[in-house]
Amino acid sequence: MVELTLARTFAPADEAAWKALVEEALKGAPFDTLRSKSYDGIPIEPLYRRAKQAERIAGRAAGRPWSVMQRIDLPEARAANAQALEDLSNGASGLTFVFEGAVGDYGYALPATEAAIAQALESVYLDAGIAVELDFGPPSRQAAKLMADYVAAKSLKPSALDMRFCFDPLGARAMRGAFPMPWPELAPVVTGLIGDLVAKGFAGPFAVADGRPVHAAGGSEAQELGFVLANALAYLRALEAHGFDLDAARRLIFFRLAADQDQLFTIAKFRSLRKLWPRIEEACGLDPRPAFVAAETAWRMMTKRDPHGNIVRGTIAALAAAVGGADAVTVLPFSAALGAPDAFARRIARNTQTILIEESNLHRVADPAAGSGAIEALTEELCRMAWWFFQRIEKAGGAAQALESGLIQRVVARVRAERETNVATRKDAIIGTSDFPDLAEDKVAVFASPRAEAATGATALPRMRLAEPFERLRDRSDAYLAEHGTRPKVFLACLGRASDFTARASFAKSLFEAGGIEAVEGKGDNLAKRFAESGAKLACLCSSDKVYASEAAPAAKALIEAGASRVYLAGKPGANRDALEKAGVSTFLHQGCDTLAMLNAAYDEI
Repeated sequence: MVELTLARTFAPADEAAWKALVEEALKGAPFDTLRSKSYDGIPIEPLYRRAKQAERIAGRAAGRPWSVMQRIDLPEARAANAQALEDLSNGASGLTFVFEGAVGDYGYALPATEAAIAQALESVYLDAGIAVELDFGPPSRQAAKLMADYVAAKSLKPSALDMRFCFDPLGARAMRGAFPMPWPELAPVVTGLIGDLVAKGFAGPFAVADGRPVHAAGGSEAQELGFVLANALAYLRALEAHGFDLDAARRLIFFRLAADQDQLFTIAKFRSLRKLWPRIEEACGLDPRPAFVAAETAWRMMTKRDPHGNIVRGTIAALAAAVGGADAVTVLPFSAALGAPDAFARRIARNTQTILIEESNLHRVADPAAGSGAIEALTEELCRMAWWFFQRIEKAGGAAQALESGLIQRVVARVRAERETNVATRKDAIIGTSDFPDLAEDKVAVFASPRAEAATGATALPRMRLAEPFERLRDRSDAYLAEHGTRPKVFLACLGRASDFTARASFAKSLFEAGGIEAVEGKGDNLAKRFAESGAKLACLCSSDKVYASEAAPAAKALIEAGASRVYLAGKPGANRDALEKAGVSTFLHQGCDTLAMLNAAYDEI
């Protein structure tokens, strides 16, 4: 064992010394301000001790790279084929064919027709060791049979193919809001289709317990895990009822989780799944074996504005899924929220993973997070919360009954509402959208615009992106620009010296421009005249509390006399609220204020 000597000359670090430095930096603020909680109520400490006794979680083998999966979701089959060949020639180890109506259909997908499948697979050698995944839903369920027919027509040996069929009727029910028939009748139909594919020689897996419907609806990590565990158990029961023994049945099931930019909780989530599913296997009298776990970077974190920021989000999410032990990872191209991504966006998605494997070598170590105090603690807490939710679903009669009764939808809706509040107040920042927006950003090309989402039932889990409320405001700004030749404006009336106003002027600029309202800065003498020349209808005072005490009220009166329909002040009013409101200040802007409500009210003024 080689001893590292680089740190020999430094005094040994300990927790007490660290905490002393932290308290000095806090300048009297309570230490508890560094603690937080997840959406599952899991406490997050600022520092964790190493978990020396932790053991590696069985999953993807050390040294084996995960499969780099590329989505093939272009509506035109020949274009889809060209993209598939491009991906396979440049680093992808597998293809996910996304068909219309699938859980992964984000407004553009391949038609589930014999001709489309044949065209999309032209010159694609399915028996050359590539992984193929078929993501389909109720409108495209024929894709499984059509693919089996294609394999037979090409005289390929089904058992030699690495092909995953994504039968997921419970995920489809969650997303669409209704079963096509009662679950006791639907389950035998689905397992019958799986049985037919097994009889033809396909190895599978065939049924996927997919967490994306819960994640995309705003659910928490524990809710996503509880949902996939309950669904997987329902599929296990259905397959056993069809005649498969339990050992064979479990091999026909795989999992898919969403990976997002919350790196620590994404790692913990994937590790938790690998600890929880063995509990169910043991309860069934089976010796645990590692399940196949796929990952897709999260839809809900994608943005339309400043879409290149999605490259960073996708990289963090892919890294977290890989460290968490995913067997296959799909990275959404950075322009996915705008429409069917072009070849450049798809190349970036592919290369993101290639670099993580070929240059970062993340796959060389099995369960690299094992022993990390933070990751181990979050994994254990997440296991506890997810198991509790899973048991709650089981007590309600299983996944199908829990969906029909609305249990799953109600608990997810509560977390979604909390997320929406935190986005509205910018507690959960979306860089490039709610914070640090760029009103002059360049447009990004896409292959095709997304079609309108199909109507869903009242008890569906509605898919969302966190950035959407701010994007709607930016759309209003674009419409205003098209009509008037200029964007709606707010005049930043900067009082005092630069050292007085710079911090709050920057804060106000970011806040207003998050809604597409262009900030025009004015400073120096005669601010009322500068406001009149700016063309703005709104004004915001920006300075320090000390300057506000003497200059804010007169400035507010002067701005109103110059025609300002509303005057804001960047900061909290403190003891001067009455005097400031009397002078005409109507709204105080500070960290934690309801930014969305304020911006919508600003548009009413404009």
